Amino acid sequence: MREKLYTIELTDAVKSGDECCFCWLERKMEQENLEFVLGSSYMESDVRDQTSLHGFCRHHTKMMYDYGNTLGNAWILKSRMEKVRADLAEKLGVESAKPVETKKRQDGILKSLFSGKTGKKKLMSGAFSESSSHESCGCYICERMETIYARMLDTFAWMLEHDPDFGETLMKSKGFCLRHFEEAQETCERTLKGEIWEAWKPKLNRLMLDNLDRVQEDVNWLIEKYDYRNKDADWKESRDAVPRAMQKLVGSHPADPVFRDRR
Repeated sequence: MREKLYTIELTDAVKSGDECCFCWLERKMEQENLEFVLGSSYMESDVRDQTSLHGFCRHHTKMMYDYGNTLGNAWILKSRMEKVRADLAEKLGVESAKPVETKKRQDGILKSLFSGKTGKKKLMSGAFSESSSHESCGCYICERMETIYARMLDTFAWMLEHDPDFGETLMKSKGFCLRHFEEAQETCERTLKGEIWEAWKPKLNRLMLDNLDRVQEDVNWLIEKYDYRNKDADWKESRDAVPRAMQKLVGSHPADPVFRDRR
């Protein structure tokens, strides 16, 4: 494959014990991208040009606020609002009320904040799509994630064909959520050779159904535990059955705490 093969990431994901290996990867990518955007990358003109152009969706805007880097958020919003104001003024056919600060001036201010004995802060590296026009709102983080996720799906299919150990580990995992199961199947059907896909299709189907049955049993027992006759019975694996069932059905981690700056 010409693109990077995400073999290490996928192996870690299927070994994670998560209800869906791709949900686990999605959360990891999202957090890494948030750290990248609100790390010192906002002082880099090429990154700031892109965040100003694309903006952020409601979900990631809330995550950026919760993350806690007030100065980083302010600089990103400053550049984005200048871009939006200028575009809107042009669209409406009126002159913008305030002049947009020059890029050179912005770069000078940002670099001065990171000068001194310690120099520039180290960039945090990390891995959903849209046009920058007002008719189509999008998100810088979403676009980056979608690009990497597509490559990971291709890598997943490639590993099923070329890495027997990965396939073995996958079949011992908790499988997928419904959304990622469908997308993984579509990718495998499209990219794998006919006989290889025909061999893997029933295995993936069984993996999905067996793990749905497992979570279903946990949800059923959780309900039974609320019957007074079972108050002294073992909870078994049902204590967190609700968030795990939600993840299986919609692909998320509803019980996750707010992701904040860990520095």
